[in-house]
Amino acid sequence: MNLVRRYVPGLLPPLLIGAVAYGAGHVFPVLGGPIVAIILGLLVGQFAGQRASWKAGTTFAGKKVLQASIVMLGATMSLGQVASTGGRTLPVLFGTLTVALLGGWLLAKLLRIEKVLGQLVTYGTGICGASAIATMSAVIGAPATAIALSITVIVVYNVLGAIFFPLIGHAMGLSQAAFGLWAGTAINDTSSVVAAATVYGATAATVAVVVKLTRTLAIVPLALYESWRTHRHSEAGARPVWWRLIPTFLVLFLVAAAARSVGIVPASWGPVISQLAYIGTTVAMAAVGMGSSLRHIKQAGWRPVLLGGLLWVLVGSSSLILQRLTGTI
Repeated sequence: MNLVRRYVPGLLPPLLIGAVAYGAGHVFPVLGGPIVAIILGLLVGQFAGQRASWKAGTTFAGKKVLQASIVMLGATMSLGQVASTGGRTLPVLFGTLTVALLGGWLLAKLLRIEKVLGQLVTYGTGICGASAIATMSAVIGAPATAIALSITVIVVYNVLGAIFFPLIGHAMGLSQAAFGLWAGTAINDTSSVVAAATVYGATAATVAVVVKLTRTLAIVPLALYESWRTHRHSEAGARPVWWRLIPTFLVLFLVAAAARSVGIVPASWGPVISQLAYIGTTVAMAAVGMGSSLRHIKQAGWRPVLLGGLLWVLVGSSSLILQRLTGTI
């Protein structure tokens, strides 16, 4: 009963919003359920406020339901497909990551942004959004203010990416695979990557998820480097253990793909699993929208927001250029 009281009040609004958005997504397929959900969730969050009684439920929906949806997508493809997709997209993936890290360092200096805040915005943009910020902030000992500001910046471009990337992709005539690679490299957070790519199409979603999860692995060597740099004069026990930096849902994604590869999950289940993942993503996006605050965006100030925006455009543009150069577009 305690679990019911804790989670249900915050789960009901995303479920209701998700149901409405799912229906609206069929009426407006260019937008799709997840994008409608994040817009409706944002509106509900602003008018209803950030209620404390909702926090546990919306957090669960925005993280765990989304992660479950990603794992379900893993069950729709084999390990061979995962390896093939990841392998052929590595040049674009590593290229955009390099652009993000170097560009973030340079832009933060030009905008005279405090070093730790610049680092967090850069890692959030370059790797995997709020998850990268949470990991890196623990490694470098970032103050709470820098964490809050950097996450706010990431949220701004998560929402914009989820809404506008599918529209831009259609306008540019990008193929499913090209859009999946673009979304996986250029949208900050995994949640918005899944939302945008799911709206674009099933193939785009699988490519985008593989690319983003491959990109997420970059957090391991970069966190270890930052740990060494920050704690090189401290005892070894202060440094993180590398395997603890790998997200659990990424491992489960690979387990699901392995189950699909050996036939434990029949290929005929693919359409049903994809649809369940789509519904889960829609509910999760409603929760993400509800947790976003326009007031926090205003408090962040223009410099960090500008840094995030310039870096976002830089990474997005470099992804398309690298795709053109490598023949993947």
